[in-house]
Amino acid sequence: MESKSGFMKDTQILSAFQELTTTGDARATAMQQTASRPVFDACQTGVVLRAVLFVEVCVGVAVGFSSQNLLDWMARVALVTGGALPAALAWLLLACVSRRVLAGLSEVAQHTLAVVLGAATGLYGCAMLSWTGLLVSPPWVASACSGALLSGLLVGALVLRSKGQMPAHASARLAELQSRIRPHFLFNTLNSAIALVRAEPAKAEALLEDLSDLFRQALKDSGEPVSLGDEINLAQRYLAIEQVRFGERLRVQWALDPQAMGAKLPPLLLQPLVENAVRHGVEPSALGADVRISTQRRGSVVVIKVTNTVPSGQGVAGQGLAQRNVRERLALLHDVQGQFRSGLHNGVYQVRMEVPL
Repeated sequence: MESKSGFMKDTQILSAFQELTTTGDARATAMQQTASRPVFDACQTGVVLRAVLFVEVCVGVAVGFSSQNLLDWMARVALVTGGALPAALAWLLLACVSRRVLAGLSEVAQHTLAVVLGAATGLYGCAMLSWTGLLVSPPWVASACSGALLSGLLVGALVLRSKGQMPAHASARLAELQSRIRPHFLFNTLNSAIALVRAEPAKAEALLEDLSDLFRQALKDSGEPVSLGDEINLAQRYLAIEQVRFGERLRVQWALDPQAMGAKLPPLLLQPLVENAVRHGVEPSALGADVRISTQRRGSVVVIKVTNTVPSGQGVAGQGLAQRNVRERLALLHDVQGQFRSGLHNGVYQVRMEVPL
């Protein structure tokens, strides 16, 4: 199955995808999976950066109403920031540390606890300013109310972001199921099995087992992130099926880093990219094509690449709905730490993703 030739370099990037759709049933299934998870996640780097920016903007607007001029405004912003910023960071830290506790509470209880925590950190910020002597008469009530209000607004934004993940997961599962039951895919796979039943029954049995595993994976209800190792295993089973179908036309090369296998991905993210490489690289060409899947750990980042030659050209471009879905799911899981790039260069087609380890 493997090709030893180094036919593709890491500088080339591109991707193409098939159209994705979603249904109400799939969306409902995905919604049920969030019951055991916190309604918001304050542990991501992007969330911390946005929260700090949000608090600073609110501080700037609030002190603007009582400022006499620009210098007065800057002085007031610096003063209030001295209490608001530590309070915001304390809230984020406590919310992150309490993530598992929040997961066991109801949605209303999580919101309530977050608001109470905001009031407490507001008092903490006010106490810091009072302790340093910057405030003669500390506004305790106003600080608590401000902390509760800002935390409520922040939680609302985080909840909307978290819920935005559900339709993306549902759409991905449905699209994967649809791609697996595509009539021509099923026909070709079963036809390959029939051809092997008498001559090589063991191969026919293995092929049908791989096909069964693919359907089982596509029908899984879990929307939780999965390991890169699981995604690699699924891609290997898919390519084992296509290897029977295409034979020597499909030349596969693996370059897998064992240290990268623990990285987390949205479920069913890698296999559609591998299928796409086969569909747009191998299937249209009488001579076949080369497909390379590589993973590499670089410090705290894992780089994943799916690359294929395109002997028959790029072909007709799709609507790009699936590409947007992959980008959005990657961003929803890893936020600014998840990167997705694509490109076509000198007849080589590549998808490049970066995820935190």
